[in-house]
Amino acid sequence: MLFDYNLPAELFMKSRKRGGRPIGYRRFRTAAQAIRFAVEELPAYPALHTWMNVGDDRFDDNAIRRLYDSDEYPLPRGITKLGQIEG
Repeated sequence: MLFDYNLPAELFMKSRKRGGRPIGYRRFRTAAQAIRFAVEELPAYPALHTWMNVGDDRFDDNAIRRLYDSDEYPLPRGITKLGQIEG
């Protein structure tokens, strides 16, 4: 999959509960920054649903994680909420 990590991105967060309202929104200069924030900074528990818009494309939680884990991911990986050192 070709993905441009340098494109601007929007990150949305909401509760997974039925009828859950959006609880957060952030814009990022690059998708790489949005991905790092979603993986390394957001709470990692099932009650939170996160998705990212890059142009006309939408990426869910699993797709965001795959982009982060990709060999093409351009930023250094840090410490996740689980305390594991990445990459």
